Amino acid sequence: MRIRTIVLIVAIVLMAGFAALNLDEFSRPYVLSLGFTTVQAPLGLVMLVLLAAVLLVFLATTLYIQSTHLLEMRQSTRALTAQRELADKAEASRFTELRQYLEAQAVAAQQREAAHGTVLAERLAQTQQVLIGKIEQSGNTLAAYIGELEDRLETRDSGPRPTRADTPSLL
Repeated sequence: MRIRTIVLIVAIVLMAGFAALNLDEFSRPYVLSLGFTTVQAPLGLVMLVLLAAVLLVFLATTLYIQSTHLLEMRQSTRALTAQRELADKAEASRFTELRQYLEAQAVAAQQREAAHGTVLAERLAQTQQVLIGKIEQSGNTLAAYIGELEDRLETRDSGPRPTRADTPSLL
């Protein structure tokens, strides 16, 4: 129990004990003025009845406030649950959109890589063809030089052989 409830119960018990101990004084008749008339009644009992009436009104008001508070809390809880579900759905849809976007980006990246791979393969093939052409050209040039050297050697071999004495000295 809450401390307020305990204090309230203790106060009611103390007042009831005080009234029970002083019941003779509470029941002694007095002349009471109501403003427009006078009445003879026990003042203590009138005060106890008024106190009990105020206590009942206080309890009824407290009960009403607590019940309306509970109803409002339930409505708030339902609204929060609905909002949480909406937020979860929105978050799930955002994740779905993000996944779709990332998949689309991955497909686009793969397509770009495939296109770059194709371009690279074409350029590599072109470079290979150019290199083969250059090698053939170098081979032909080398063969031509070798052929020319062979011709020179053959022409040199077919003519008179110079001896050592025929060769001029450089000294």
